[in-house]
Amino acid sequence: MASVQALDFRRKPSVEGELVLLRPVTVADVPVLHAGMADLEMARLTGAIHSTTEALQQRWSVADLEDVYSRWTTADDRIVWVIVEKSSGNVVGESVLNGLDSANRSCGFRIWISGARGKGLGTEATRLTMRHAFEDQGLNRVELEVYDFNPRGRHVYEKAGFVDEGVKRQALLFDEEWIDAHVMSILASEWVEHRGEPAR
Repeated sequence: MASVQALDFRRKPSVEGELVLLRPVTVADVPVLHAGMADLEMARLTGAIHSTTEALQQRWSVADLEDVYSRWTTADDRIVWVIVEKSSGNVVGESVLNGLDSANRSCGFRIWISGARGKGLGTEATRLTMRHAFEDQGLNRVELEVYDFNPRGRHVYEKAGFVDEGVKRQALLFDEEWIDAHVMSILASEWVEHRGEPAR
C-alpha cells in the first residue's frame, strides 16, 4: 500500500482513469450539473425526489447550486469531483466522498451520472474514488446507501468491492410506495485484496 498521508479532504486532486477524469468541482461547472440534475431517472434513483410529479418541478436554481458548490470547493468534510467523460470532454455527473469521520477514518460515498449511462463510466469513477479514499487518503471504511429499485447501481458497487450490510426498511417514499435502502460498505483490507477488480 502506498504511504498514507494524514486525512485531509481539503486536498482535492484530480484522479484520472482510462474512461473518465475526476476533477474537483468548480462553480463554473454548476450550469451543466444543474441540467444533469433534471434527469428524472437520476433523481429517482438517488432519492432526490419523492414523486414523478416532483421531477417536473425545478428544485434548485443555478444560483442556489452556485452557493452550495462554492462552499464545497473548500470544505474539509467532503471531496466533490465532476466526472468528465474523456472521449467527449463532457461533464456527465459527480462523485463524492462526504461526511468525513477522521477519528474513525471513515466517510460516505455517492455518485450520479446523467446522459451517459451504460458506458462503464460509473464503474470506473467508483473505482477511482475508492482508490483515492484508501490509497491516497488512508481511510479504513467507506459506506453508501442504494435503493432497492436501483439494482444496476448495486451491481456497480459490488464490482468495486462493496459488501451489503443490511436493509433500511421503507427508507424512501416514492410515488406513494415505500422503498427499502441497502447499506453497503467497503473496508481498506477488502480494497487491498482486489483493488476494485471483480472477485474471481
